[in-house]
Amino acid sequence: MSEAEDAKKAAEKFRNCHTRIREEVGKVIVGQHKVIDSVLTALLAGGHVMLEGVPGLGKTMLVRTLGESVDVEFSRIQFTPDMMPADIQGTSVLVEQEGGGHELRFQQGPLVAQLVLADEINRATPKTQSALLEAMQEHQITVGTRTIHLEEPYCVMATQNPIEQEGTYPLPEAQLDRFLFKVLVDYPEVSEYKAILDRTTGTMDTKVHAVSSGPEIVAMREIVRSVPVPDAVQMDAIHLVVGTQPGSKFAPQLVTDNVALGASPRGAQGLILAGKVNALLAGRYSVASEDLRAAAHDVLRHRVIVNFHGQSEGITPDMIVSAVLEHVKPPAK
Repeated sequence: MSEAEDAKKAAEKFRNCHTRIREEVGKVIVGQHKVIDSVLTALLAGGHVMLEGVPGLGKTMLVRTLGESVDVEFSRIQFTPDMMPADIQGTSVLVEQEGGGHELRFQQGPLVAQLVLADEINRATPKTQSALLEAMQEHQITVGTRTIHLEEPYCVMATQNPIEQEGTYPLPEAQLDRFLFKVLVDYPEVSEYKAILDRTTGTMDTKVHAVSSGPEIVAMREIVRSVPVPDAVQMDAIHLVVGTQPGSKFAPQLVTDNVALGASPRGAQGLILAGKVNALLAGRYSVASEDLRAAAHDVLRHRVIVNFHGQSEGITPDMIVSAVLEHVKPPAK
């Protein structure tokens, strides 16, 4: 079999996996197609995702349904201000033995899973957030002298409410940067409300089945990594990221005037990975500039910090990313 045929077969296998999971999630989640695609892209690209939206939009249900659609170990953590690192990592407890006496036994916490739903992550204290950060970055947790390596595929999907800020601890930029995507979850379309009500207030009981597995997700991640990126497209990703940095020659005036901190090299990595997934879904085994630009808002919005002047003028990170996309021209075909 030729290299081209191998690539075509790999792309077809990837699309088949994506479609199976997407359709299974769609049995429960009404609409929100872009959000579902973004969450699946993060899972298949090997990244973590932040879902931001007001309560009641189905963020938790989406991640839980995804956990049921893929046969992996799923856990949910409902963060609260009094939660300590040991509550999510695990701790040693004194256990009574059958023949008498006691022994110290380690009981692992909910971080030791494969798909972790971190609900209302901004309600956790910085100390607990740092424990989650280690798991996200290193794919391991450290408790005392014990180091536990987390089983692949490992993915954290976090939610936060952008409106209610009382009693919350905003995530530091270093932790936000660990998320591949920040996805904004909006209200459903008017036409979708009837289906939502029928599924949630009637007798309908939708069963979700596992249509994929952990080993298959790992295999899909390997396919994503193997997709080639032309030099011109790679330079486009670099220019887009540098374009968010104030004072850069690729930055529009809106960035120089209103941005305190632009995206880091992780932003370029995120654009490339998301672009590879988009290329595979489009039936191509090579990344085009439009593939990474389609994911630019999800990849960059949480990596751009608007300064005080920009905030006072109502400038948002999404407006900055849009300006950069317009200012930095894609490579000529």
